[in-house]
This record gives sequence, structure tokens and C-alpha cells, in this order.
Amino acid sequence: MNDTPRVAPKSPSEALKPVAPPAPPPKARRRRRSPFLSMLSGLFTIALVGAGVVGAGIAIVSNQSKAPGPLASDRTLIIPKESGLTEITELLQREGLIEHPLTFRIAAIVSGDWHKLKAGEYLFKARVSPQEILGVISSGKSVEYSITIPEGLTSEQIVERLRSNELLTGEIAEVPKEGSILPDTYRFPRGFSRKGILDVMARSQLAVLKNIRIPAGLPIKTTDELVILASIVEKETGRADERPRVAGVFINRLNQKMRLQSDPTIVYGLVGGKGTLGRPILRSEITQATPYNTYVINGLPPGPIANPGRAAMEAVVNHSRTKDLYFVADGSGGHAFAETLEQHNRNVGRWRQIETTRSQQQGGKPPADSVDKVEPPAGPDNRTEAPATTQPASDNAGSAGVPVAQPVGAVAGTRARAFDASEGTTRDPLLNKSFDLNSPKQVPQLKP
Repeated sequence: MNDTPRVAPKSPSEALKPVAPPAPPPKARRRRRSPFLSMLSGLFTIALVGAGVVGAGIAIVSNQSKAPGPLASDRTLIIPKESGLTEITELLQREGLIEHPLTFRIAAIVSGDWHKLKAGEYLFKARVSPQEILGVISSGKSVEYSITIPEGLTSEQIVERLRSNELLTGEIAEVPKEGSILPDTYRFPRGFSRKGILDVMARSQLAVLKNIRIPAGLPIKTTDELVILASIVEKETGRADERPRVAGVFINRLNQKMRLQSDPTIVYGLVGGKGTLGRPILRSEITQATPYNTYVINGLPPGPIANPGRAAMEAVVNHSRTKDLYFVADGSGGHAFAETLEQHNRNVGRWRQIETTRSQQQGGKPPADSVDKVEPPAGPDNRTEAPATTQPASDNAGSAGVPVAQPVGAVAGTRARAFDASEGTTRDPLLNKSFDLNSPKQVPQLKP
């Protein structure tokens, strides 16, 4: 309510004049805004706008990095060593794996994978996304290849196989000791070193030997002797089911102080690490003195004649408990075993008949320099594979054996040939699978 007294107008005209409005109240003094607050307000506005832009950019990068790429089919790509993010991005774009290089770089930085990218050969699936490409390269899981080293190869032969593999790199300065590396299938990335493969093979051999226990009572006492005998078993037969029985023959002969008389030891004594003669063993070579010729020396040779596989080593310690002392090729890729010389001679006679029949069918003749084992070398003759024609002595260190009659079933006038049974020889009798001595129906009738 207005408490100001109203003054009565002096005249009617004055009363008609409008009354002047009251004066406005005095304005409060306006405070001046701080420059710091103004700056903060501007920065906040800019930050909001920037965050919106960055968020939109991240969303675009995320969508593009997860989207299927342009690669039409699976392919491998080699990322060179010392390649940085820029070089890798350019390579991927050039090879048609990505469409947006900037997106790829940003995705690598945002994800933190840019410093994890590794050189190597990688397999990329068709339509692979940039994000998946980053995962593959940063994982370092390169494409792996494999190399299979067959059992029974010498260290020199294995080294040659590694040198001929173009996916491996580096030189091999020294051939590993015979029997020190384990034949098996090994996987490796492109560019892996040849020496690295040999190191893995050596560690694998040690691991296998560590887990093999030599039973008491065997004529072999150390792992070195185990590897030596296993290498002979490996070279004598390629059939898994025969290894324990072949090992049993040699164990029995060692127990009876008989010479092993294994043809592959003759070969190794002649050619060493080369592993194969590539021709039949000559008669003169049977008695040729070498440290490895088990027709001449007693017991085991001084070292392995090849690198045996795990199965051959296990066959030695788990050999068949038989009385077998002899074996000869049976015409089926395996051997016929015998406990006595008489049984063995009959098996040999059958094998000779098989060879004669095959030779007649092929119109061939035995080579003039092949071994005639009807005529034994000087000295006791207790060979495993050869057709023995002398009475075995109780100890090979004794006097010469006593000549006996022609083996039962032998074909008069024929010559039994001994063959180089090492790997790669076409004249290996185990490759002849025309007949089977263990199946009478498949064996030619012996001539009187």
C-alpha cells in the first residue's frame, strides 16, 4: 500500500493529467565477471564438443575395424623383421587385406597392440577384419610347417635333409653324434634355424632315454648300449610288430656270447654316416675287419649305426622272450625266425627258392660279385640272417666251426645273395613281398 499522501488537484484540468509513476528503485552495483571463470567455461564447451567428435570418431573406427575386410580368400602373408606399424599398415593395404589404413593405425593405437606386432608368416582367413588382423599379428602365432625324420637315418643323412629344406635357415657347423638325436616329426615356423631343429631333436632324445628303464638281467647296462642295440634293430626291420622279436634275437645271442652278425653293421663299418652302399654286400666285405663289423667283433659295436626311434629303443627293453637265435627274410617284408640252426637252414632254403623262382620269372641272374653265403667265411659262423653252413661254436672266440651238410631244403647249385638292408637300397630283401614263409600256401614247393 502506498503511504504517500495524495495531494488534491487544484483544478479540474490538473486532475485529468496522468500521475507520474514512481521512480524506480536504485540499481544494485553489477559485479565484474572473473576472466578465469570465462576461460573455464570456454574450455568446458570446447571439451564437450571435442568429446562428441572423438566419440563419434571412435564409434566409426570401431565399426570399421570390426567390419569384414576385402580379402576374398584365405592367404598367408609374411611380415618382415623390424617392421613398424606404418610399414605393416602399408603392406596390408598393398596386399588387399585392409581398406582404411588410418582406421587400422588408430585401432592398433587404441587397443594397445601397436607395440606387440611381431614379424612372421601368418594365415589370414577370407574377409578377415582389421581387428582380427591385429589379433593374429600381435599373437605371434606364425604358420607352422613340419619335417619328418624317418627312424634309422644316420646323423649325416638327417643333416642333409635339414640342409635341403628351404624353409629353414642357418648353417650346421657340426654333424651330431650318431644316435644322439631322435627321429620324429617336428613343427617349426618359416625361417627357423636348422641348428634349432637339431637342438630340439637332441633334447627329445634325452627325454626319451630318461623315461626308459633298463631291466636287470639284460646284457646291456647303459643307455649308450641301449641306443647302439636299438640302432641295429632299427636297421634290421621296418615292421613295428617285429622289433621286439628282432631285439630278442640279439639279446639271446649276447647272452650266449654269440656274435650278432648283423649285415647293417658291415655297411656302417664301410661307409659310416653315408648309411648305404647302394649295392649288395661283397663276400670279401663280410670278413673285412672294421670296428663295427659284428661278423668280426664280439658284442656290440663301439657306437650306434643310425638314430633309432622311440619304438626301437622300447623294443630292446621290452623284447620278446623267445629262444630265437636266427632270422631271415620271409618274402612278405618281414622275417622268419628260428631257435635252432636246423630250423634256420630250412627257412634259408625256402628263401633261396623264393629268390630263384623270382629270378627265373624276371629272367635275371645273380650278380657275379654277390655274396655266396653257402661258402662261409673263415671262423665260427652263427650269423642271424646268413644261411649258416657251419656248426655254431659255443663261443665265437673259439676255433673255427665244423662244416656240416648242405642246409635242409637248399637248392643245389644256387647262390644265396646277401643284400644291403640299409635305407634306400633297391635290393633290400625286405622289399620283396612276393611270398610269405609263414604262409605255406604262398611259398613255392622246395625242389628235391
